[in-house]
Amino acid sequence: MSQEDRRLLAAWAADCAERVLAIFEDSSPEDQRPRAAIDGARAWARDEIPVEAARALALEAHEAARTVADRAARSAARAAGQACDTAQMGGHARHAAAYAVAAIMQSEPNDPGLTTAELDWQRSLLTGRGLALAYPDEHQPEADTATSAPGDAANTAHP
Repeated sequence: MSQEDRRLLAAWAADCAERVLAIFEDSSPEDQRPRAAIDGARAWARDEIPVEAARALALEAHEAARTVADRAARSAARAAGQACDTAQMGGHARHAAAYAVAAIMQSEPNDPGLTTAELDWQRSLLTGRGLALAYPDEHQPEADTATSAPGDAANTAHP
């Protein structure tokens, strides 16, 4: 994955993590490490800090996650850490989004509509290349069926 692609995903992951940051901050209002990681992810996406600085901020957010007892607050801090870790490896962006969803599920377990709304919101931020990067298993190129003969498995309708 290119650095440009990771920058796109880091900005998206920071947006996802920021949506649940209040869950952590309500639990630990004095601990600014997850917020710093989100800011760091955005700074890295704008090419304002190096990968090493982003990685250090990510580790701090993960450490903050280990200091809270509340599961939803831990997930929110982990979302921030994963967002900032996207500077190192693009796949962390998906983890940031997943931890954000987990934080919502854990904070509001009796309202599954919130989870669906969050997933929809996360996807609404991405288009084309961003969607393919964030959800690669869902955006595989279509199989080339133009060279298949009638009756081949690719052209056979299944009831």
